[in-house]
Amino acid sequence: MLFVKYLLMTGGIGMILVAVGILTYDTYLEVHYRRALAAAGPAPLPPTPMRWRTALALALLAWAPLLLAASIVVVPSGMAGVRVSQTKGTLAGTLYPGVHFVIPLLENVAFFDTRDQLFTTGALEDSKTTATTGTKPLNVQAKEGLTVGLAITVRYRLDPKRLDYIQNNLPQPVEKEIVPPVVASAWRELVPNYTVREVFAAKREEVRKRATDMIAQKLAADGIVVKEVMLRDIQLPPEYAKGLETLLLKEQENDRMGVETDIHQKQVRISELEAEAIKAQEVKQAEGQAQVRVLQAKGEADAMRYTLPLKEKQIQQSRLEAEARKESTIKNAEAAAQAKVIDSKAEMERRKLLADAEADRIRVTAAADAERMKSEAAILKQNPLLINKIVAERLSDKLQIMMVPADGKFFFANDVLRSMNTANHTSQAEQPEDPPQR
Repeated sequence: MLFVKYLLMTGGIGMILVAVGILTYDTYLEVHYRRALAAAGPAPLPPTPMRWRTALALALLAWAPLLLAASIVVVPSGMAGVRVSQTKGTLAGTLYPGVHFVIPLLENVAFFDTRDQLFTTGALEDSKTTATTGTKPLNVQAKEGLTVGLAITVRYRLDPKRLDYIQNNLPQPVEKEIVPPVVASAWRELVPNYTVREVFAAKREEVRKRATDMIAQKLAADGIVVKEVMLRDIQLPPEYAKGLETLLLKEQENDRMGVETDIHQKQVRISELEAEAIKAQEVKQAEGQAQVRVLQAKGEADAMRYTLPLKEKQIQQSRLEAEARKESTIKNAEAAAQAKVIDSKAEMERRKLLADAEADRIRVTAAADAERMKSEAAILKQNPLLINKIVAERLSDKLQIMMVPADGKFFFANDVLRSMNTANHTSQAEQPEDPPQR
């Protein structure tokens, strides 16, 4: 049908051009004839009359294919249209992709793009992509009064069923006159209810969902279907960004400490479980040992049933043996006492005999000493130098003996010797006669 349309249009335009060509040619011949008459020379042949009817017929016939071509409307893929009448205004109904017929000269078709479109604020990640409203972020104020730049993308499309309403009631083009202010007003109405931190991190998804619902609700009333609202990026104030970065670092540190705390708690829990396992093991071991002891005690009790009579017999035997030892001890003690009496009597007699023997020995010794002293006195009287030797030997065993004359002037024993001689003479004069020996 598109080829037929273009063919009809070509035919109509061609017929008009042919009509214009005929009139132009006839006009040229007429002008040439008049110039020939004005010039001196033979009279030229008169030209054919102007073919006004032929040109007019061709021009009138040319309108038929042109009107037929104008009545054919081809809606391309991804587009839709509505008929706009010069007398009735926008007609109801949507012209979908394909061939449609309209009343030429009275109706025309307004085309709309029904494919998904994007409304974007802020710089895109792909520099080759062009946004419909530039690259400036959408500036909104948060609850603290700080200005936040939002990089958003709204994916929407026109509702084909409501194109007549869009054409009849909304300013054109819709993507520039309706979508940008509605999206901006929704975000600027919603964001002041949240703090910068909530918009940036804590409640970012909540804000995006609420904005999606608000924008979809507002644009749905105008026949615009919102499919998705993306919050791609948030540009924070420089001072707040620095503070938020510090806060995020602290939160990360807090999270790290929380993880370490959980690890330590798990380690403590593991230690507790190990201690409980050890305790249970020890309890089991203790129970086992107790059962073993109970069994041993039962075995011992069973053994005692047989050993008690033996023990009683052993006790009786020990008792009899003790009585026998007691009687033997008493008899032994009596015999020992009698032996001690006999021993004491024998000891007294022995001591008496010893005393008599000692007295006899003393008398004999005294008589021998007296005899010895008498003989020594006689020897000393004959050899006085022996006194010096005896004295020196008794004074010290380390002194050397030196013999000096008895009449030496400086010998310290002269006086001693004289006194000893005097004493010897005196004792000999006073000594009684020896007692008779037994």
